[in-house]
Amino acid sequence: MLKSLQAIEAHCEGGQPSGEGWRWLEYIVQAEQTIVNLERVESLRELEQQNPVLDYVERSLRILDSLPLSYWIRELVEETLVWSETAKGGTIRQRRSWQEEGINIFVHNIGSAQLYQRYVDGTGQEQAGSAEKRLVVHTLIETHGLIGQQIRGEVPPSVNLPLSRLVEQGVLSADELERLLFALNHCIIAAVSPELWQEVRPQVMELIAVISSGNLQPEVPMKERLRRMRAESIVQGEDYETEWSLLMREGFLPDALEPLQPATFWYVESALQTFSLEQFLKVISLAAASSPLHIHHLSFEAVMNSIHYDYKGSKKINVYKKRIIEKYLSGLSWEEIYSGAEPSGANPHLVHRLLRKEHLPGTLFFHFEFSPAAEKLIEFCIEAEKSALYERAVLLLFDLFDLRRDAFDRFHNEDTYLSQMNDTADYKAVILDYVTGRKVLDIGPGGGVLLDLIEERMPEVVPVGIDISSNVIEALRQRKQREDRRWEVLQGDALNLKDYVEPGTVDTVIFSSILHELYSYVPLDGKKFNHGTVAAALTSAFGVLADGGAIIIRDGIMTEPEDQMRRVRFLEDDGMAWLERYAKDFDGRSIRYEQLSGQEVLMPVNDAMEFLYTYTWGEEAYIHEVQEQFGYFTPSQYAAFIEQTLGPQAKIEVFRHYLQEGYTEALQERVVVMDESGQAVALPDSTCFIVIRKAG
Repeated sequence: MLKSLQAIEAHCEGGQPSGEGWRWLEYIVQAEQTIVNLERVESLRELEQQNPVLDYVERSLRILDSLPLSYWIRELVEETLVWSETAKGGTIRQRRSWQEEGINIFVHNIGSAQLYQRYVDGTGQEQAGSAEKRLVVHTLIETHGLIGQQIRGEVPPSVNLPLSRLVEQGVLSADELERLLFALNHCIIAAVSPELWQEVRPQVMELIAVISSGNLQPEVPMKERLRRMRAESIVQGEDYETEWSLLMREGFLPDALEPLQPATFWYVESALQTFSLEQFLKVISLAAASSPLHIHHLSFEAVMNSIHYDYKGSKKINVYKKRIIEKYLSGLSWEEIYSGAEPSGANPHLVHRLLRKEHLPGTLFFHFEFSPAAEKLIEFCIEAEKSALYERAVLLLFDLFDLRRDAFDRFHNEDTYLSQMNDTADYKAVILDYVTGRKVLDIGPGGGVLLDLIEERMPEVVPVGIDISSNVIEALRQRKQREDRRWEVLQGDALNLKDYVEPGTVDTVIFSSILHELYSYVPLDGKKFNHGTVAAALTSAFGVLADGGAIIIRDGIMTEPEDQMRRVRFLEDDGMAWLERYAKDFDGRSIRYEQLSGQEVLMPVNDAMEFLYTYTWGEEAYIHEVQEQFGYFTPSQYAAFIEQTLGPQAKIEVFRHYLQEGYTEALQERVVVMDESGQAVALPDSTCFIVIRKAG
């Protein structure tokens, strides 16, 4: 077994390794703060009980121990591996001292090489080895991991020049360098993930051959380097080339990124991978526009650390911060970025910072800085996830940052929410029977299920999804690319469709379970829960319709007569508490009920149904459902509203209403719904289906 592994095992068993030369182990085990790339960490909570740096070093050494290598290569690689992570160690006092001495602990390969050099300089040659051996190990530490980073676009090819010089100077032969680099990269990449090593092995071997030959590639254009940094997003469906071209037309200037050509990028993928290409390029452009000359390293470690947190035992993106950063970046024009001007309408609770540390002038640190009030409110939201205060905390956050509530998906269940929306294909398929003509707009397409249905069953139709949410549009664009779909999506406002499509050119506009969200979320004349918002949406749709075109509505409906009463008996112990909470939190209208006993209430039928819609979805969806009023008209009110809003040119061809499948089954073990005399009755209709034709 390797001596270094024996030393680690002795430490883990509570003892001390025998002999001298374990300074690297002291540095790593003394770490008082976790310095680790969070990209492949599953749980932040576990980091509190682990030393992930030591665990990683041990994994890399065990891989080395298993490889059939000569004693000479094994010795050099072992020495390199044990020192390459030392800049992530040390006590707080040590790390502060290292910084003052000019050791770059934030660029870990450089800092670790500096620590190694300081160690061997203070050690006799007999202990530290020959000068040539020290030079080789120092160079391997200094370039540790850079081959993998070059594949990811994070570093330019020139960073590996020190390795080529070992051959040029006759310290190593080209063959010796190849064998060394192959063994070293096998250990450091497979220690991250054996599957990753198998995936990148051909590229690693190709780069090693180039480095050993001394024929390093010319500088890779920034566009290509950034493409490599977006590799995971491209796999998820990002159309890098098309979106790059679109952003150029909107004012993005690729040449402005050239000051960053010599720089190495740190933690960029872990920090920025989940942002859209536009948001990513705005961050990189902000760094380029603010970069002083001679910047060698650009670090996003602060962004990475602040944007992840522990959610129910798993590492999650801090979506509160992410949504706020997204809005901040969307409010920055390209012109403002390049001019360095203060963004118009900037929120005082968030700014971006580009910082340098006094002793590290060649390293630039990018960070998003939230105000103390915003940080406390975000902490409150995280803590409130465990309590009934959650919805109030989130609403405060929306108000503080002026976030339009219909422009952002659900915080923690947005992936499952979009998946659930894609599971609604059966009841959405009926819409296809009423689709007219060739050009169809799906307003609020969600997960894209209706777009898929139209594309698959109506090949002559061109479906276009329009949504205000940048998150929905980004997810759909990636899926379109990934699955080679022909439908299109546009980010736009349903109340102003003429700004996105030419009036008179659309054959069908579909509002599938979206009008009640516009009614609930979008204020008109300063008022939410406003029938005027529904009128604006229908008028907007009618204005872009061609003669003979149709508006299709599938949405909530209220029951008539409205004065019917229903008794609701809760079968769950917390049912009454749910109702009390809902009646207090719901802003759509006053929810009235009379408590008849500990578990039974008497309520107006529409108040009962509005509550039960939210009760059905459960705790995870409560914060969203309590903000929405599903039923906002009775059938007769809706028909009169359409006639009054759209005028005589609008003809209602279909108007039916029904109870959506699933509600009865979801509630049958939770409540009993009765008439005033106590007889069990069926749930009333929940949903309407309306087709409006525009007369020629």
